[in-house]
Amino acid sequence: MRTEHFLTRLDRAFARLDREPERPAHLQTPRMSRHRVVLLGSTLAFYLAIVVAVLTTSWLVRLDWQIMFFRPYEQWPQLHAFLDYLVVLGQRGPTAVMVAAWLGWRSWRQHTLRPLITLGVSLLLLNITVGAVKLGLGRLGPHYAREIGSAELFAGGDIFPSGHTANAVVTWGILAYLASTTVTRRVLSVVSAVVSLSVGATTVYLGTHWVSDVLLGWSAGLLILLALPWFEPLIARIEAYVFEVRERMRRRVEAGLVPEPVAVALTPLLSAGGKWQRRRPVGPVAPAAQPVPAATAAAGHSPVTVRPAAHLPRPHVIRSERTPVTPAGSRRPAHTERAAAAARGTSARPVAGG
Repeated sequence: MRTEHFLTRLDRAFARLDREPERPAHLQTPRMSRHRVVLLGSTLAFYLAIVVAVLTTSWLVRLDWQIMFFRPYEQWPQLHAFLDYLVVLGQRGPTAVMVAAWLGWRSWRQHTLRPLITLGVSLLLLNITVGAVKLGLGRLGPHYAREIGSAELFAGGDIFPSGHTANAVVTWGILAYLASTTVTRRVLSVVSAVVSLSVGATTVYLGTHWVSDVLLGWSAGLLILLALPWFEPLIARIEAYVFEVRERMRRRVEAGLVPEPVAVALTPLLSAGGKWQRRRPVGPVAPAAQPVPAATAAAGHSPVTVRPAAHLPRPHVIRSERTPVTPAGSRRPAHTERAAAAARGTSARPVAGG
């Protein structure tokens, strides 16, 4: 029963996606404007400056060590319990699930897969860019540092840039990127900025990242959000390809090229709200012929196909109104007094009056 209910809901979701996208008239896909290009170039220059500062063991590395020796988690221990939960807002798994649930609802409402595909593309870019720099530089974290004053690079670590910070910028910033109105976009931009800044500062407080790790994580996440308009054509092609594959599979099922169990399982995914159904034989199905008895064939009679008799209405059973009948399975006992009175021809009730 639960499986049927799930398939019904899935059928409705795909049926809604089959409709034309209903985006607000004032909502436009973000474009690579001049302002965005300037902001992207500035963020990229800041990103490279941080990398160079760490590679050359500059003042930024000395600042990292000073804050590490300061040990913020010992200065304000009362914040430790709260910040342990706050840092979860930068973890990849929980945040991706929460944001994907919201964007899935948005996809269903707007009849388009663009929100979910945009989230997938942004997370893929995040994994490739941040992961490559992490593994390439191999920096160790504050808790595993071995030489005071060094940058701890190329030592097998993976904390530069901060993955928590970059993930918070991208995951929560994608909500502002896909906002439906200008006001909503501004509000969500402020919210995502506050969340990402809080997550980055929390990692420094807990001693899991250097300050330079957080600065590079903010830059890496912002670069992905600013570069997303360049990937809008790719997102549109992916969406068109998904529906093309679905239409192709639908034609294969209609043509009977898919095994029966697979076709039955795919029908809810491929049907457009009940508009498309698997083809079935047209017209009444002829009943199967029954074999002729051997005695009839031996007597020389020509073989006759015996067809099943038509369904005739069953005769009505006439039941005496005076004889009480207890229905099968009833818990009420039979009225024995009324049955005895009916047999004697007298009434079971006392006669009152003259």
